[in-house]
Amino acid sequence: MTVVVDVDGIHKSYGGVHAVRGVSFRLAAGEMLALIGPNGAGKSTCFNMLHGQIKPDRGRITILGRDTTRLDPRRIWALGVGRTFQITATFGSMTVIENVQVALVSADAALAWRLGALGTLKRAEAERLLALVGLADQAGRPCGELAYGDLKRLELAVALSNDPKVLLMDEPTAGMAPAERIDLMRLTAEIARERGLGVLFTEHDMDVVFEHADRIMVLDRGNLIAEGSPTAVRHDPKVREVYLGGGSTFAAETEVAAPAPGGAQ
Repeated sequence: MTVVVDVDGIHKSYGGVHAVRGVSFRLAAGEMLALIGPNGAGKSTCFNMLHGQIKPDRGRITILGRDTTRLDPRRIWALGVGRTFQITATFGSMTVIENVQVALVSADAALAWRLGALGTLKRAEAERLLALVGLADQAGRPCGELAYGDLKRLELAVALSNDPKVLLMDEPTAGMAPAERIDLMRLTAEIARERGLGVLFTEHDMDVVFEHADRIMVLDRGNLIAEGSPTAVRHDPKVREVYLGGGSTFAAETEVAAPAPGGAQ
């Protein structure tokens, strides 16, 4: 197992509020790792510490063998870390392919100064990324005309523009229709395994989590209360009581989301 993220005892407090308390975990190359928990559990704080938006009060974060605990987001991104956000952020007046070209050019220091004139810069690479996420036929459309599900696919293409080895996805299916959610995460899982990409994602849709996660971590009030396979987490008494407020309800509702044989476990 190649470890791409190693988090050791990170803490973050705001005044007297402990947002994250001593969280530790590892993410392997090619693994889909879900981070779930009720609102206010500390998921976003964990993500923001991993990506450098905020710094932990103590603890250590190692990404791709480099201590990133005190690095800023740009330097972490340059190491090979992509990220998608709960709310999509694209250039609506630009075409789909231009959005990807901008991301590709910004990742290339030798070309970044020419950002004002995209032309054919990185166009072939942009076309390959759009084909990968199923948007090849939308390349010339303005982003402002895209359906929301297609915007999420575009965001994934942009996140892959720096050829990351780690991908952080914060609520990747928020606002999407149920069928679109499953399709997007199935695509992400396929890309992760083909490229050896370690994916950490937060998600409220339990169907998405239990179908696509290899492992699941559960946060409650800043504490990591459970970690393991979907089956283990599904039947964990503390998870069923603390996170979902009732044992039998959680087990029954998530049983239907169990992956088919040969899928992610």
